Amino acid sequence: MTTTPRGWIRLALLALLACALPVPAVAAADPCPLLRAQHSAPDAATRIAAAACEEHQAWHRPFIDAQGRLAGSVVREAEAALLANGQPAWQRVGEYWRGSGLLRQVMQRPGAVECAQPPAQHSAAACRSFIVDTPWSAAFVSWVMRRAALPGFGASASHVDYVRAAYRDPEGSAYRIADPRAAKPAPGDLLCYVRVADRSYGFGGLATLLGSEGGGLGMHCDVVVSASERGDRLARLVGGNVLDGVTMRLLPLSPGGHFQDLPMRLEGDPACTPDAPEACNANRQDWAALLQLRPQAELARLAPPPPLQGPASSPVAPQCCVHCVVGAGVPRCPAGTPAPGR
Repeated sequence: MTTTPRGWIRLALLALLACALPVPAVAAADPCPLLRAQHSAPDAATRIAAAACEEHQAWHRPFIDAQGRLAGSVVREAEAALLANGQPAWQRVGEYWRGSGLLRQVMQRPGAVECAQPPAQHSAAACRSFIVDTPWSAAFVSWVMRRAALPGFGASASHVDYVRAAYRDPEGSAYRIADPRAAKPAPGDLLCYVRVADRSYGFGGLATLLGSEGGGLGMHCDVVVSASERGDRLARLVGGNVLDGVTMRLLPLSPGGHFQDLPMRLEGDPACTPDAPEACNANRQDWAALLQLRPQAELARLAPPPPLQGPASSPVAPQCCVHCVVGAGVPRCPAGTPAPGR
């Protein structure tokens, strides 16, 4: 085909116009495909992100978008459907409990003893019942920290325990607590909210409670795996037992790298119903704490972490119970012992 002089002029004008138009910012990609293999990185922040990312990839990458909508959920905790690594979902949750060393804290719950056994020896029905009925998000965070060999982190089946440790013993903890609306998130940090339906704590209310009480409190924490103030300006966090899986959460960042308009759940907010769809935002929570990972040089001075644990060769005897089973013969734990929380 022959191009006329007028055609050449038109092409030249189009080329000049294309050069004059602003180049759109390139959206940042999910960092997990690259991060998940960096388990041996020299810095703890990258190791933490790698451990969380590897699990998110295994769960087929479900996520909550920046508007608080669930997307991409493939498999749930109760299912025998396989993860990307070929393992049934519920069995993987059992590994979080065993690897974190936390089964002893919840051994009074039905099915926990069976989950302490190697998979080939335990009762699948009983262990699976325990997995479904027992909140495991804190076990997931604790497993990630053990996998990342983070010093100074006390594994717990209740998030509030390591939040309290960061508040009361900042020099002995791997984390320092900050107001999530004022501090900048970074990989390896933990963003936490309070799960109390009829009350909103915020940072101030949580700090007051942590300073005066030692009891339990329903909380949830996600692991920050990336927080870029460039590109799409999104923080990406990974949490366990979020919508029954290991799920990524996207939260917008300001140009300065802080959380931008962090959606807060307040007292009196309407419930999520078909009559109030504007209230249906999975990112709207009582965000109360950002646990900021201490610098690498400070982490090196803390107590070394215990290694990941494998399946026990024999049942672990419970020492005491919080949710006691009548007739089990296990003494009740002292008053104030926190129950496992998500």
